[in-house]
Formats: sequence, C-alpha cells, structure tokens
Amino acid sequence: MDWDTPQISQKIDDWIREDIGNGDLTKSCLSKEEGKASWIAKEDGIFCGIEIIKRIFNKVDKNISFKPLINDGEKFIKDQNLIEIKGPSSSLLSTERITLNIAMHLSGISTYANKITEKLKHTKIKLADTRKTTPGLRIFEKYAFKCGGGINHRMGLYDAAMLKENHIAWSFNIEDSIERIRSNTPFTTHIIVEAENITQAESAILAGADSILLDEIEPEILKKNINHLKDIANHNNLKRNKKELLIEVSGIKINEIEKYLIDGVNFISTSSATTKSKWIDFSMRYID
Repeated sequence: MDWDTPQISQKIDDWIREDIGNGDLTKSCLSKEEGKASWIAKEDGIFCGIEIIKRIFNKVDKNISFKPLINDGEKFIKDQNLIEIKGPSSSLLSTERITLNIAMHLSGISTYANKITEKLKHTKIKLADTRKTTPGLRIFEKYAFKCGGGINHRMGLYDAAMLKENHIAWSFNIEDSIERIRSNTPFTTHIIVEAENITQAESAILAGADSILLDEIEPEILKKNINHLKDIANHNNLKRNKKELLIEVSGIKINEIEKYLIDGVNFISTSSATTKSKWIDFSMRYID
C-alpha cells in the first residue's frame, strides 16, 4: 500500500486539525521540554497502524523519534511494549489521542478478521471484506482487514460490477442487466451477481456472470448444488473466458462458519470485522 499519497496526507491533516486545532491548551503547564514514552497493549491482538501513526508523528513534529517494536499484522500479548517514542513532550501529548485512536481501531479490525481466518487456514477458502466501512476510512479499514489475514473485495463501485437484490428488482432481468453492463464497461469488468437461491444463480451463470455470491443460503443446499453450478459454468458457451466460476458465500453467522467449509467455495465474505469489532485497548505511558 502506498502510504504517501495526497489522499492519505489530507486525511492525516484533517485528523490533526480536528483534535489539535489551534493548539493544545495544556501545553503551558509542562515543565519538561523532552519526553519519552512507550505504548503498552492492555489485551492480546493483531497490530495494525505502524505506517499511518509514523506519518502522523512526522506531520505534527519532525523531532519526534519513533521506534516500532512490532510490525503490522503481527500478534501481540497483553502488557507487551508496542512502540517507543521520544521528543518534545508537548508534541508527544498532542499526538497521543490521534495515533492511539487510529491504531486501536485498525488493530480491532485486524484482530477480529484474524479470528475468522484462523478457522479457514486448512482450506482453500479466502475471507473477503465488503464495502460496509466507515466513510472516509475505507482504505485504512480494508488494509487492517488484510493485516488480519483476509483479502479485499472491491474497493468501490468502480472496480467491479455487482448486481444485488435492488439492481435485479429495478431492471428487466439478470440476463439483460449483464448484457447492458458488458456493453457499457471495459471488457475487463468483472461481474458478480448476488443470488438468493440456486435458480437465480443458474440464470446468472448462463448469462455470463464471472462470480456468484450466494447470500444466506443453507449449507446443505450449497453442498448439494455447488458442483452443479460449476458444471453449468464450464459448459456455458456464453462465458467470456475459460476461467473458473468464482463462488462466494455471505450472510453467515461467525459461529456457524465451519458448516460452510465446502469444497468449491472460493470466498466467504463478511462485514463483521468492520461493523462488529471492538477497539483494542492500548495506553501511552511515560518513561522516566
């Protein structure tokens, strides 16, 4: 991931402006010009945020010395030291909340995602995220998901076409929708159709869909029909290429994920890492 884009730089500027504003009103009470501190984990987890917090420190004060003791995507345990910082004490205090907030949030996503990917590690199934992200934080939350062992689904409406329930309801039919998308987008466009049942999935495959997302389908039905759907794709002369049909399942309760570890499933997608994860608690403590 390129951390030095104008987009990311602007985000950091916005965060600094939001919290620091015209300056920290407690600055005048400080008697020590220089300070040193460490970040301590108050629970176990998977860390995420090194690159972004390094840039926050640098933007606020280039005199802050930053020493990471962990890398993004690595596990940590309670009471572990995560980073060490030193520099002007006023700058360390001014950056404390911004840096801790983003790192605790992203590490919460990484930790949650990792708990799910651990359930998939002996299969060929990949865990994918969704577009259910916090407005303005998508690139960071999706990066955190990857740090937890998952993969990114489409980043937005612009890099893959997905026909969902409302698209299908507000169009003539699946076949016509796919034909219109093919006619109005680059030939490289990947088309995904969200199917609520096997019949819809069959129609989408015959119309040339590249991927099928089976939403809230019972595992018994999936197991019974998955090879059937793959066979239709293999023999469908309307397909644009000979690539394997990709099958994704969603709408799964995390405690039931083992039921969906079925041969032929390529992806399990979930929004829960961003919508249900909790922040991992870190604290900044001064060092004498």
